Amino acid sequence: MTAENDHPATTGRRRLNIAMIGTRGIPAAYGGFETAVEEIGRRLVNRGHDVTVYCRRAAQPAPREYLGMRLVELPALRHKVLETLSHTGLSVLHATLHKRADVAFVFNAANAPFVPLLRLRGIPSVVHVDGLEWKRGKWGGAGRRYYRWAEELSVREADALIADAQGIVDYYRDEFSIPTELISYGTRILHDTPTDRLAELGLEPGGYHLVVARFEPENHVDVIVEGYRASDARLPLVVVGSAPYAAGHITRIADLAASDPRIRMLGSVWDQNQLDQLYTHASTYLHGHSVGGTNPSLLRAMGAGTMVIAWDVVFNREVLGDNGAYFSRPDTLSTLLEDSEASPDHVAEVASALQQRAEQLYNWDSVTASYEQLARRVAVGYSTHRQSNVRAGVSTWSLPDSMTQQPSNEPSRGITL
Repeated sequence: MTAENDHPATTGRRRLNIAMIGTRGIPAAYGGFETAVEEIGRRLVNRGHDVTVYCRRAAQPAPREYLGMRLVELPALRHKVLETLSHTGLSVLHATLHKRADVAFVFNAANAPFVPLLRLRGIPSVVHVDGLEWKRGKWGGAGRRYYRWAEELSVREADALIADAQGIVDYYRDEFSIPTELISYGTRILHDTPTDRLAELGLEPGGYHLVVARFEPENHVDVIVEGYRASDARLPLVVVGSAPYAAGHITRIADLAASDPRIRMLGSVWDQNQLDQLYTHASTYLHGHSVGGTNPSLLRAMGAGTMVIAWDVVFNREVLGDNGAYFSRPDTLSTLLEDSEASPDHVAEVASALQQRAEQLYNWDSVTASYEQLARRVAVGYSTHRQSNVRAGVSTWSLPDSMTQQPSNEPSRGITL
């Protein structure tokens, strides 16, 4: 039997010291980067590498080690703009003052200003650029300009860039003439998921529609609630999520939900077993994310074997393929919800097809192998540093119209319900 640290991919090869910087840290809840760090980090450990994950200080102190990864917990300013940057700054300072990492994975292009500090310490850096952050509705003009500048800095200073969706690869090619590594997320394939934690919430398998999202404008939770309210759906809508710095948006969603007794607002759910059961036993999962590339919550629903009705954008179509149902207006969603309840057998067929697609295309072991290969390349000298000198002006780039717009008033569907 192969020993844990003698994984076939690493036997006889150099052990790497890898730092993961820029996220909230682990254990993960339902944040995309946090899920990726946990799933990739523990597999890198199993492949024989040393992995350090930088975590934000929380009410409950993080353990010093988790699934073989070393956790370093540092404070952050609790502020919409400064929380990420303040924590990343302290994390990079810690990384430069302690044992030198062979490579640092820096998550979120907003953290690019700290990459030159890693370079001064001789630490090669890979930036996972995430989605089109400057398009997020929560940012004003200054925030959008900052993100555009940070993208330019990532392109210029990092040794490699990671994008999790082809649309993001296209964006960086078109805007900055820079290659990126296309490495998507993975997901777990769930079978025979129990229902005990569902019963605690008074829910029954197949007896509700589900949305899980941070309450931020670009995730369109308000549009989902509006569409559901306007429908004749019999099954309740279960809404999981919140947002620490979007009080106005939370109030709007809460006000919309308050007038409809069919809507249940659960707030944040951190228990992963309960989340697994919520995803698995939903009749449909409603996904309103629009700018973040490949979204782990979307993949989680697919891995749980649940039908998805998603916001009509190129990233979601790339993930769901021909088995998605799509909306961009409340009335379209209303029709899709009513159709789903009228055709439960077909919904089950679509859900099964999506789970098979997730199993084939979104595998954490394959994702980890790609991260490991990139880390090895960067550690021995591969770099796109200063390869592009394109300046980030006002962007004219937009998502392909053919993938985001639907002519006529017909529901946007990749399936027939």
